[in-house]
Amino acid sequence: MDAAIRAQVARQRLARTDTDVGVTQHLARIGVLGWTIVSPPLAGLITGRWLDHRAGSGVTFSAALLLAGFVAGGLSAWKWMNHPHA
Repeated sequence: MDAAIRAQVARQRLARTDTDVGVTQHLARIGVLGWTIVSPPLAGLITGRWLDHRAGSGVTFSAALLLAGFVAGGLSAWKWMNHPHA
């Protein structure tokens, strides 16, 4: 009985200190990263197209907001990648 309790305690300690993540967690992180990069430029493009249509300005707003979206998405992804995940 004493050996079984020690083994259980050892397994619990190992589970608390083991930081290896599974495949599903890696896939989830990749998915989040993808949406973090893609969403801001897409939102900028949609908003820019709407503003261009309303103002009759060709692609001025679309190009500017698309570029701003890429910058925002890149910065957000950079910040997310450098944040420690549990």
